[in-house]
Amino acid sequence: MPTEPLSRGRIVAAAIDLIEREGADAVSMRRIAAELGVGVMSLYNHVPSKDALLNGVAETVLSEIEFTDDPDAHWTDRVRVQARAFRQIAHHYPRSTMLVVSRQLHTAAGLLPVERALATLRSAGFDGADAVRMLRMFIAYIVGSLLREVGVTPAFAPVHSRTITADGVDPALFPEVSALAPLLDQCDHEAEFEFGLELFIQAIVAHAGRREGTR
Repeated sequence: MPTEPLSRGRIVAAAIDLIEREGADAVSMRRIAAELGVGVMSLYNHVPSKDALLNGVAETVLSEIEFTDDPDAHWTDRVRVQARAFRQIAHHYPRSTMLVVSRQLHTAAGLLPVERALATLRSAGFDGADAVRMLRMFIAYIVGSLLREVGVTPAFAPVHSRTITADGVDPALFPEVSALAPLLDQCDHEAEFEFGLELFIQAIVAHAGRREGTR
């Protein structure tokens, strides 16, 4: 069976596979060449540098986000859809998703999610400054949730959660930790994400109401 010709797509796919197995720190042009069974120099005909390769990974992951956004829906529902779409892609590419949020992309794939989010907030009546602030806050919330959920740190290393139990905790020093240890020891990631998402949306709704009241 003939080998598939070397292409940018094959190189990026190999990088994604390596990142998901070993983390972004494992990526090098030499390592990717070895994964594909080709010479290192042949990669440069398709990807000019490691930085360009990592940008390609981020763009590929972003391009696979499935937005089922309805422009006629209420803006709060559109925000929910966009946040959930980003969370869903993180389940497919947990380590590569962390790479996405660490890079500034100025390509169509990189800018499309930003454009959609800003357009949604602007259509809700927020001015440019508020829309940008809200977008940044949402990114911070979503990324923080993903870091906990997929078990990846900013250095892309696996995290093994430490169980919090009442055993060994002095209830006199830590009464709340001791009493709530069973709750601290469990986490329904989807329910936690939805809880935080609703808090965020309600806070934005309240902020919009305050602005309306001052006009």
